[in-house]
Formats: sequence, structure tokens, C-alpha cells
Amino acid sequence: MYNNEKSIFDLARCAEKDSDEVHMYNILVADDEEMIRRLVAKYAAFEGHRVSEAADGMQAVEMCRQNRYDILICDIMMPELDGFSACREIRKFSDIPIIMLSARGEEYDKINGFSLGIDDYVVKPFSPKELMMRVEAVMNRYGRRGPRESGEHEIFELGGLRADITARVVTADGRRVDMSPKEYDLFFYFIKNRNVALSREKLICEVWGYDYYGDDRTLDTHIKLLRRSLGDYAKHIVTLRGVGYRFDTNA
Repeated sequence: MYNNEKSIFDLARCAEKDSDEVHMYNILVADDEEMIRRLVAKYAAFEGHRVSEAADGMQAVEMCRQNRYDILICDIMMPELDGFSACREIRKFSDIPIIMLSARGEEYDKINGFSLGIDDYVVKPFSPKELMMRVEAVMNRYGRRGPRESGEHEIFELGGLRADITARVVTADGRRVDMSPKEYDLFFYFIKNRNVALSREKLICEVWGYDYYGDDRTLDTHIKLLRRSLGDYAKHIVTLRGVGYRFDTNA
């Protein structure tokens, strides 16, 4: 296992922006490697979290059906049912936050996972401390998703594009646009910062809650998925070479 001090520092810095306290979460760890499950469970318990374990994808699906967990940490390569298939089944009945683990870091795997609605992707070997910080960062994002106390909905409209940010509903020319949870987060952040040049570092830190040290292709993958979801309205997401992106309402 490795321990990247810069990555951990960035995780902590961004997590501090969202919350001054660390919460206790009910975590399900699904991995066919007992050593990995024990490592994650041991460190999570040390951080004050409650951990359950699943040895394969089928067991993970059944446990999610029968119990309530705050977040799922799921490996891709598992017997009975692989991680992608397990997440696809779980997404049919639950919007639980998901962090995917994999020994591979190919873009295809990441695109496949993010299109299924996972929230993060961690390549093995990993630092358990960094993994727990990623758990905290993901949960901080989910904690912000409740509706306003006043009951009012925050609506954004641009031509035939309409976004109900409070209800997390997007339509294009009257057609419902289905996005992954992270696509919604990214799109709504663009809307709230429309016509503003946003650096890659700013987007990653604000939307994901930490820096993807050494692997900012995750942002590009989500931009690609978001543009695909928006169809003709993808033209409003403008690439700023050497800087980042801008949601341009005048494009």
C-alpha cells in the first residue's frame, strides 16, 4: 500500500470546507479478497465507522436489499457477480453512494462505472487513510442534497433546457434527461457558476470534494458523459484550453 502525502493533504483540505466534524457511517465493503476487506474494515472501524462485508457481488446486492447502508465500497473483479453488474442491480432500487475499487485504471472501466452512477473510482493499491477521506468527501456531497426548508424549487431555464436543481430533474425540449449522480452534481455546479471560467482543479475540488492527484482524466470522462446526456445543449459547455471549462449561456 502506498501513502501519497500531497493527495491526502488535498483530501483533508477540501473535506474541511464541507464539514468541521467527521460522522459515523454504516459502510458495506464488497471484495472477494479477504485481506482487502479486513484492511478497509480495520481502518474504517478505527475512524469510528460501522462496517459490514460481502465476499462477492451477489451477496452485496442481497445485503443492500435487506439492510440500509450509508455507502458501498465495491470491487470490480468478483465471483458470482462482478462489481459493474452488482452496481447496475443495486441502482434499480437504491441511490446509495458507491466507491468502486479496481486493480486496473483504464478509462473504459471508469466510463463504464461512472455511467452506472458510481461516485468515485479508486485504483489498487490504495491508502486506506485516503479511502476514508474519499468516503467523507462523497458523503459530504450527499448531505447537501436536501430540499430547501422554504419548499421553493431552484429552477434554471435556457431555451428548451430546464433544470430543477432542488428536485434534481433535468429536461431538454420537454424530454427527461437521465444522468448519473455525479453528472447532476457537475451540471448543477456549472449552472450555479454559469459564464465563469472554472479551472480543472476548482471543478474537481468543489464537485468531488478533493483533488484527483495524478489522474484528472476523471473530470474529462464526466464532461464527455454530461455532453452526451445534454445532446444539442452540450454546446454550452465550452472547453478552455489550458484552463478548464465554462458553462456559456451565450454559446
